[in-house]
Amino acid sequence: VQLVESGGGLVQTGGSLRLFCAASGRTFINYYMGWFRQAPGKAREFVARISRSGISTDYTDSVKGRFAITRNNAKNTVYLQMNSLKPEETASYYCAAGKSWVVIPTAYDYWGQGTQVTVSS
Repeated sequence: VQLVESGGGLVQTGGSLRLFCAASGRTFINYYMGWFRQAPGKAREFVARISRSGISTDYTDSVKGRFAITRNNAKNTVYLQMNSLKPEETASYYCAAGKSWVVIPTAYDYWGQGTQVTVSS
């Protein structure tokens, strides 16, 4: 699976961004999808995940109620809507595809190149 993220950018505190992850190659619907982020000098951390059907979702506590992960299997795309963004959420955001319903980055098989999100204070 090849993954390409887009939609990152510069936004003020409290603003919104929508990230996109376009998949190609192997059958998209066979994969659980996740969003992760990594700030400079920090470990990559789980943000959100979505089941293969799109029915089940899960979020890290700090983004619950502000972020929403969705997917369109007909378009081989997963989305991350981010609202009420905070400066501490400045990071590179990555989408990932895996065969297990987990939050550990190493359990995901395929990764995109990342898209930068910068939240100014």
